[in-house]
Amino acid sequence: MARTLIVVDIQVDFCPGGRLAVEGGDQIIAPINQMMQDFDNVVLTQDWHPADHSSFAENHPGAAPFSMTQMSYGPQVLWPTHCVIGSPGAQFHPDLDTSHAATIIRKGFRPQIDSYSTFFENDYKTPTGLAGYLRERYLEDLYFVGLAYDFCVTWSAVDAARLGFSVSVIESATRAIDLNGSRDAARSSMIEAGVQLI
Repeated sequence: MARTLIVVDIQVDFCPGGRLAVEGGDQIIAPINQMMQDFDNVVLTQDWHPADHSSFAENHPGAAPFSMTQMSYGPQVLWPTHCVIGSPGAQFHPDLDTSHAATIIRKGFRPQIDSYSTFFENDYKTPTGLAGYLRERYLEDLYFVGLAYDFCVTWSAVDAARLGFSVSVIESATRAIDLNGSRDAARSSMIEAGVQLI
């Protein structure tokens, strides 16, 4: 069975020096570049937000970054402004080898809804198109790496498992934000969903 590596959000803003930096985020780039050569297919994902995105704390007067709010689709972390469409921070990290990518999936571009998963917006129903792309190419065996382990990687892996794909997460090629114990909670949710942790 063909194996697909899904490389989640290796972008300037999520690496050290970026606006929503994940500690050690740049340390996984070289191993991921090496890994790409061992897979039949590579998909890159990219956080891609308009400046007025509803998940940005600065668009909620008086709200602090990393505080919580309630959206129509449920609880939402209010993030520092990051990965704004066309900005330097939204670009892939310059050390990431993008030459192996068969496609790029952009997510989070709808102003009123955030998107952690590479398959659905945070309402759990608006698709990104990734599932259709994979199914039409008969790509069922998925391996996830990237940023951040406890948000976009976990949500993607859990959704992929729910959609019936064979799913693994290569933990050494991820890094976590770990917001209020979110790393351990994410790990538990993946195990519960049947995701293989490598």
